[in-house]
Amino acid sequence: HVQLVESGGVLVQAGGSLRLSCTASGRTFSRCGMGWSRQAPGKEREFVAAINWSGGATYYADSVKGRFTISRDNAKNTVFLQMNSLKPEDTAVYYCAATSAPIGTSIPQYNYWGQGTQVTVSS
Repeated sequence: HVQLVESGGVLVQAGGSLRLSCTASGRTFSRCGMGWSRQAPGKEREFVAAINWSGGATYYADSVKGRFTISRDNAKNTVFLQMNSLKPEDTAVYYCAATSAPIGTSIPQYNYWGQGTQVTVSS
């Protein structure tokens, strides 16, 4: 079982940067694929980025490719999402998730979810 707690969501201006963190409890973190998804008001949850257990493989949604970077520190049980060149359409609640798959490239693959952190990008 993995418990996830996100942090780092704030209000930021368009063009700015932000780093989200997700800290996991449980000894199986280093064997989990990790990912970030987001949900804007009135919209379905959208996959954003994924990383495999070692950090050697990553995968991104087209909407964030080149702007967002996912990384992890297994020694600290933490996964990060560095977000640059933020746009108002990036405004959403961002969720961290864990999967038993080597890497999860779609939302249904994820077994464990955090409570989310709000990111608001003003124009």
